[in-house]
Amino acid sequence: MGILFGTDGVRGIANKELGPELAFKLGRAGAHILTRRAGGKGIVVGRDTRASGEMLEAAITAGILSTGANALLLGIVPTPAVAYLTRALRAAGGVVISASHNPAPDNGIKFFAADGYKLPDAAEEEIESLVFSKTTGIPSPVAGGIGRLVPVKDAAERYLNLALKAGPESLKGFRIAVDCAHGAAYKLAPMVFKALGAQVVGLGTEPDGLNINQGCGSTKPQSLQELVLSSGADLGLAFDGDADRLIAVDEQGTVVDGDAIILACARFLRDRGELPLDTVVVTVMSNLGLHRALKASGIKTVVTKVGDRYVLEEMLRTGARLGGEQSGHVIFLDHNTTGDGIITALKVLQVMRETGKTLGDLSAELKRYPQLLENVRVIDKDRILKSPLLEAAIRKQEERLENDGRVLVRASGTESLIRVMVEACDPEMTLQVVNELVSVVRLIEGGEIAV
Repeated sequence: MGILFGTDGVRGIANKELGPELAFKLGRAGAHILTRRAGGKGIVVGRDTRASGEMLEAAITAGILSTGANALLLGIVPTPAVAYLTRALRAAGGVVISASHNPAPDNGIKFFAADGYKLPDAAEEEIESLVFSKTTGIPSPVAGGIGRLVPVKDAAERYLNLALKAGPESLKGFRIAVDCAHGAAYKLAPMVFKALGAQVVGLGTEPDGLNINQGCGSTKPQSLQELVLSSGADLGLAFDGDADRLIAVDEQGTVVDGDAIILACARFLRDRGELPLDTVVVTVMSNLGLHRALKASGIKTVVTKVGDRYVLEEMLRTGARLGGEQSGHVIFLDHNTTGDGIITALKVLQVMRETGKTLGDLSAELKRYPQLLENVRVIDKDRILKSPLLEAAIRKQEERLENDGRVLVRASGTESLIRVMVEACDPEMTLQVVNELVSVVRLIEGGEIAV
């Protein structure tokens, strides 16, 4: 990744690390690259509910218009809606202004290509190069050549029609607790489930620009767990700020993550003959229990590094149509080109409706290996990972676990952390292996031996 773009676009504190000046430059560079790649003049723009979104939307839109491209304004919509509408409106590309599950002071900008997929690294590098270039060569037309604002007044309705095709014909009889994280899905998600006849109990549906993800949403499901139990709901559904991921809660108030969702949906689709190649794409963070359960069902797994963009790349390479992450990013390529929390929720509900199983029943089919993750703050992530001492320690622990567990030591993509994750049948063994590997990392970080 370059200086600006991380694994999911450009992120930073709004009006500090990500200010209107940078947003304007990104709008100009992005519009220029996208229109050059795909032709056409329209760039779709959507955002979440953060107060800073209005400022960044104005700045990035000005940048787009200054190149001669039109800005097709969707307003507040989920990230998956931007991906879909970029294709549906035949735009040259799309822009999402959101920092997903991050707190309200943060914001972000990410781009979609004309086909609704996230931009490849090469295209992001081109945009970044233009942002930092003093002589960009980007056109600046005048008079009638300047782009125009085009509000897309039926954006929500268009996406609603897409989502409704993904799930069951009816949800009558279901009582669903829905946590929208005061984010982009605060209107759309309840609307989808109500349109199918479900009773909806809402949470996180009153955004004020500053409360997005605050004590709610997919990364903080405790309030939803309480609501499911107190309301007698059949299940709970928690979205993040831009609604591209889903974490569920079963009827007993137990959290159900992406691994359990992927297993339930993979088996359901395989039984219907709708799982091409009998293959699912997951990341290195998926529990070993998921791999074992899928294998027992005759379903193959392809493993990528962490990040839904890498899951998608592998899906496109292999021809798989289902993939995702333990964190709740699940991609159903037959319905959308990116992780889509609402569509994932509808697929889960379809499995429940057609099998007659509760979410608790489905989740219980995943026999998890005890998993322990510890983060170690370091100064130089690369130095730690390249240490022969750490490599030897990992090999030793893998031999110790044999086929009854696994070790994953990796660097955080966004922080100065080494993440040590271990899975094993025995919880005590899991803890021992984590502690020993963490000790090695700290020993190397302290410089107490030559590496």
